[in-house]
Amino acid sequence: MSRLLIIGCGGVAQVAITKCCQNSEVFTELCIASRTVSKCDALKEKLESQTTTKITTAKVDADNVDELVALIESYKPDAVLNLALPYQDLTIMDACLKTKVNYIDTANYEPEDTEDPEWKAIYEKRCKEAGFSAYFDYSWQWAYKDKFKDANILGLLGTGFDPGVTSVFTAYAKKHYFDTIESVDILDCNGGDHGYPFATNFNPEINLREVSAPGSYWEDGHWVEIPAMSIKREYDFPEVGMKDMYLLHHEEIESLAKNYPEIKRIRFFMTFGQSYLTHMKCLENVGMLRTDPVKFNGVDIVPIQFLKELLPDPATLGPRTVGKTNIGCIFKGMKDGKERTIYIYNVCDHQECYKEVGSQAISYTTGVPAMIGAMMVVTGKWNGTGVFNVEEFDPDPYMEALNKWGLPWVVDENPATVE
Repeated sequence: MSRLLIIGCGGVAQVAITKCCQNSEVFTELCIASRTVSKCDALKEKLESQTTTKITTAKVDADNVDELVALIESYKPDAVLNLALPYQDLTIMDACLKTKVNYIDTANYEPEDTEDPEWKAIYEKRCKEAGFSAYFDYSWQWAYKDKFKDANILGLLGTGFDPGVTSVFTAYAKKHYFDTIESVDILDCNGGDHGYPFATNFNPEINLREVSAPGSYWEDGHWVEIPAMSIKREYDFPEVGMKDMYLLHHEEIESLAKNYPEIKRIRFFMTFGQSYLTHMKCLENVGMLRTDPVKFNGVDIVPIQFLKELLPDPATLGPRTVGKTNIGCIFKGMKDGKERTIYIYNVCDHQECYKEVGSQAISYTTGVPAMIGAMMVVTGKWNGTGVFNVEEFDPDPYMEALNKWGLPWVVDENPATVE
C-alpha cells in the first residue's frame, strides 16, 4: 500500500521500524537509511523473517541535501519519516521540498552549533520578541508552510509522545470533553530504573540541553521564563507513585498556544531523581554541557558530544530498565457552563516494551507515535498541503491507533491537580 523512507536507526527509529513491520498492510515497503548502514542492515536481518514488509537499506548523510535528494529520487517513497537528530530537520525538509514528497518528524529543529553567527542573530532576535530562550522552536519549520503548500505536499511536525500524543490528547479533550480549555498541565513521568549512577533515556546531547536550559510556560498570552529547575512539584502518578517533577520549557507548549489561543496557561513538568540532578549540575559546572568547541591536545572537541560518547547508549538500556512511565495531560475548562477537570494519560511498562521490541519505554513511547503519524499521512486519514502540527487534525483515528498499537490511554474525570 505504501513505501516509507525512514532516516535514522537509533533507539526510537528501531521501535518505529519494528512497529511499521507489524503493520505490513499499511507499510508494504520500507527503506531504512543512516550514516551507519551496518545498523540498518542488522535491523533488516532481524526483522525481515517476522514481516511481509519488504525492507531495503541505504547509506545517507542527513546533513547533505544532495545525498538526501538522490536517495528520495531513487527510492520514490510516499513519505519520509525523519528519525534522525533535530539538527537535521531542515536539510531533510529541503530534500522533501525539492522532491515533492511528504515529510514527518517527532521533534522540532534546533541547531547543532549554537555559536553560529547567522543562527545566533536570528535566535537573539526571537528571544527578545517571543520571550523565551530555548535553543529549539518551531519558527524555522513553520517558515516552510507556504513552500510545502506550493509543492502540494504535507509536512507533519512532532508525532512523538511529547510533543505528539500530548498534543493529540489536547485536540481529543477539546473535541469530546470541553467547550473551552482554560489550562493544560503536561506531565512526563519516568518511574524506570536502569541501575546506572547516571544515564539519559534518549540522545544525551538533546536531553541534557533540554533539561539544563531555563524553564518557561505560557500564561495569559505570553511566555514566563524561570531559572532551570526552579519550580518543583510532587505528583502521585497512577501505577508509578509519588514523584518529584520540575517545570521545563517544551516544544508542544509553543504549538498549542498558537493553535488553541483560548488556553490561558500551559505548563510542562518532567520527573527527575535527585541523583540525576546532582550529576547534571556537576557536569554543567565543569563545562561538560557546553555546545561550542574547545581545544584539547590541539584538537577541537565539543564537550557535550564527548560526554555523549562516555555515557551509556540509550538504545542499550532496555534489558536493565524496570518500572513504568506515565505521560499525560491534566485539562481544566468549561463544558455546558460547568467547570470540568480531566486527566488523559498512558502508562507504559519498560520490561513489557523490551519483551515486544527490545527497547525501553522511552524509545517505545516515541517510536510508536512516529509510526502512527506516518500511517495517518500515507493512508490519507490526515491530509492537506503545508506544514502542520498534530493537534491541527482530527484526533480520533490517531487515538484509536494508540489503543491498537501499544499505547492505550485512560481518561480520569476526577484527577488530582497540580497547584
